[in-house]
Amino acid sequence: MTEHRTSASGRLAAMAGRLRAPAAAGAAPAAKPGPARASQNPPTKSAAQRPIVPSATVTARALIAVIAIMTFLAGITIGAVSAVSNVAAEWTADIAREATIEIKPGDGLDIDAALAKAVELAKATPGVADAQALDPAATSKLLEPWLGTGLDLANLPVPRLITVTLAGTADAQTMPALRAELARQVPSATLDDHRVWAERLATTTRTAMAIGLAVLALVAAATVLCVTVATRAAVDAARFVVEVLHFVGARDTFIVSEFQRHFLTVGLKGAAIGGGAAIALFFLGSTLPSWLSFDQQIDTLVGAMTIDARGYGGIVGVAVLVALVTTLTSRLTVYRTLRGIS
Repeated sequence: MTEHRTSASGRLAAMAGRLRAPAAAGAAPAAKPGPARASQNPPTKSAAQRPIVPSATVTARALIAVIAIMTFLAGITIGAVSAVSNVAAEWTADIAREATIEIKPGDGLDIDAALAKAVELAKATPGVADAQALDPAATSKLLEPWLGTGLDLANLPVPRLITVTLAGTADAQTMPALRAELARQVPSATLDDHRVWAERLATTTRTAMAIGLAVLALVAAATVLCVTVATRAAVDAARFVVEVLHFVGARDTFIVSEFQRHFLTVGLKGAAIGGGAAIALFFLGSTLPSWLSFDQQIDTLVGAMTIDARGYGGIVGVAVLVALVTTLTSRLTVYRTLRGIS
């Protein structure tokens, strides 16, 4: 125990000497008996340059693994939210450019004449680029997943559909004007502007973003707790060193910077591993369909989860944020510990 304290005192005295070195050019600091005697026998250079917080420890490696996992989860969340937002935006844009006219068969109704009249009214409406009636074959194909093949629509009261494509000049009055004309001249026709689907997509997007923010908040809280525990453990392990440095006059900023540098390195390593894994996952998800022979359904499912440059930028940003949170948490924890040392 005596040898341990003697070697530690020599090492700490060397650190204190480095701390007071910048002040040597100015006024000489007040001499203290303990450090003055220790400084007469400085330790070797390798011992003096040894960091307060060892980097190659089990705790450091475990903390790197935890930060990597947290960053990976945060990156997956950011990427998933970005992918859902992109897909919802594309679908909303497609829905907003189209509308559907549905004509229900009835007693004494000439369905073909009603279709022709509805198409004529749609094309004559300002803001409508095109209108096409689906033929019986196309209508039958739409119903195949539910009713099977070989349908005879002549014997079934199946509504006939007209697809309406809006032009870039369409405004808020286009749909009401077309709906009014259809109600006046083709009473059996119903106009669907897909507003319900657009609202559902918007609600889904907002829900996905809220869930993503909640997951990010949980990841941030878990990261802060893990770093706080690891920092306190590191301070406790080097408590004798910290106390001696504190008592011989070392500034708190120097002691804090030693721990902050260590945890910044740990945070950057873990964030780089977790963020890189998240980026690799989304990159493979966007490129695997073209490399492997996936069927159309799997290709569509995987391709829908691709992200753009903003998504990759979000993953990089969250990795940097995790590293900063790690550094700031360790800094605040060490400051609170130093304030508890009298």
